[in-house]
Amino acid sequence: MSASTPDPADPVFHLHLGGKMAVASTVPLTSREDLSLAYTPGVARVCEAIAADPALADTYTWVSHTVAVVTDGSAVLGLGNIGPRAALPVMEGKAVLFKQFAGVDAVPVCLDTQDVDEIVATVRALAPSFGGINLEDISAPRCFEVERRLDEALDIPVFHDDQHGTAIVVLAALRNAAALLNRKLGDLRVAVSGAGAAGVAVTKMLIAGGVDPARVVVCDSRGIIGRHRELTGTKAELADLTNAEGRQGDVTEALRDADVLIGVSGGQIPEAAVAGMAPGGIVFALANPTPEVHPEVAARHVAVVATGRSDYPNQINNVLAFPGVFRGALDAGATRITDAMKVAAADAIAGVVAESLTADAIVPSPLDPRVAPAVASAVADAARRDGVARR
Repeated sequence: MSASTPDPADPVFHLHLGGKMAVASTVPLTSREDLSLAYTPGVARVCEAIAADPALADTYTWVSHTVAVVTDGSAVLGLGNIGPRAALPVMEGKAVLFKQFAGVDAVPVCLDTQDVDEIVATVRALAPSFGGINLEDISAPRCFEVERRLDEALDIPVFHDDQHGTAIVVLAALRNAAALLNRKLGDLRVAVSGAGAAGVAVTKMLIAGGVDPARVVVCDSRGIIGRHRELTGTKAELADLTNAEGRQGDVTEALRDADVLIGVSGGQIPEAAVAGMAPGGIVFALANPTPEVHPEVAARHVAVVATGRSDYPNQINNVLAFPGVFRGALDAGATRITDAMKVAAADAIAGVVAESLTADAIVPSPLDPRVAPAVASAVADAARRDGVARR
């Protein structure tokens, strides 16, 4: 990783001077009466009420509209393990996206530890101050355990965006790409390149959304995942769930006659491998800034191409998902985020542009103001159907 030297004339550094966010009061503080209501002695009455009925914190504090954006700085963007201080600009950015797109207040929490037990204990201790926990840029495989343990321990939503945000938008995009090509999800042969946090979540989300697990093949850096390999943990689960044909080999074999490539690995995939896909295929090359397959190369061989970049059509951007997911979960007072809530989010994203699909527009723009409200409504409804809503 090459270091960037701060330059006050550089618009990026200029924008970041002093950070990208601040705390603002929602009540007037211009008189002695204002002070007595917002702080002592008036605030004591609110404290007593909450002590008698803790559920009132949702009504009389910021909890019902505030999440923590938690990282340990171990897997930040494409920069790797850069630590908590260097991760803070990203977490600030995440927080302002929450506010801009869904009216959700968010607080960056950058932890100076990468020990799973310490992360879990710290977030559990902080949880009473928040209505939800957004985990961010925590490296695999630790991220799986951190999310699982917090989800079990807390009665508020816990969501690792690097996993589930990506997976939700991928499912939305694949629904629309399949519809555009007059294909059914259950008939598609899917190859997933990458078995880290995003790859695992994408695979599980596609299956939850209707893709046949027997027709899915997942690759990691050593090749196709299957029962022919000695695996543990999440990869062993994938081996049991996918690759019904027992394919072995590298990504080229995984792509042979495949209808769909989902790239979430950062590794480069040769053009010859893409050329071996079935006609009329779909490629989502999501590594950023360098996709696994250059979109112009992919377009020579397939019908629909998406990337994670903003300078090409069909950007698979998490901002389409996480603001609305948390807005809906908070509005419903959800105790957790279920698979059905994630699928509902994907369906809502897909639905925003379902009537105007083209090969260059299978997902909405990240700036489309219709997205977050649609996602929030769908997620809240799904939470109530799943019995995890408190309002």
